Amino acid sequence: MTHNYLPYDGNVTYLGKVLNSSKHTHYFDQLFQHIQWMNDKAIIFGKLIITKRKVAWYGDHPFHYTYSKTTKLALPWTPELLELKHLVEKLSHETYNSCLLNLYHNGSEGMAWHSDGEKDLKDNGTIASLSLGSERKFSFKHKNSKESVSIQLEEGSLLLMKGITQKHWLHRLPPTKKVHQPRINLTFRTIVNQK
Repeated sequence: MTHNYLPYDGNVTYLGKVLNSSKHTHYFDQLFQHIQWMNDKAIIFGKLIITKRKVAWYGDHPFHYTYSKTTKLALPWTPELLELKHLVEKLSHETYNSCLLNLYHNGSEGMAWHSDGEKDLKDNGTIASLSLGSERKFSFKHKNSKESVSIQLEEGSLLLMKGITQKHWLHRLPPTKKVHQPRINLTFRTIVNQK
């Protein structure tokens, strides 16, 4: 039985390390060097913000994905991304048709509180988060009660956010001065209502 880290209103399971050290190093190096990384853009209070964090968006089709009032067009899978997608699908017993990747160069780069509730995503679908590189803390906060839960995401580990989690919980990657090495995060998702 897999442990649910959330006390109510959702389901978050942490499978721990799913890649051994040599595979982890291989995939981290390949993705770091060959993914088409771009600085992320967000429109906040009417102003265009360019982040230090870099992102990339891949998928089965050239899906559009809009968040923070900006739209991305999915690139075709790389061989390494397809291998990781198949591994994550096998472990999570789910299927995914897209992946949003984040590259954090060090602990000063993080992600603010948010939930992945965009209309393009499958309603109550599972989001599988694979972590490569530096270990980082990942936090959840209930939208109403403000209760919070944190998990240390190890290198090569897999976290699953399921069911109504996005409706009731925010999540973030808090900045830290303790981490000086990069982290790559792959979030496998399911896009709906697009050809």
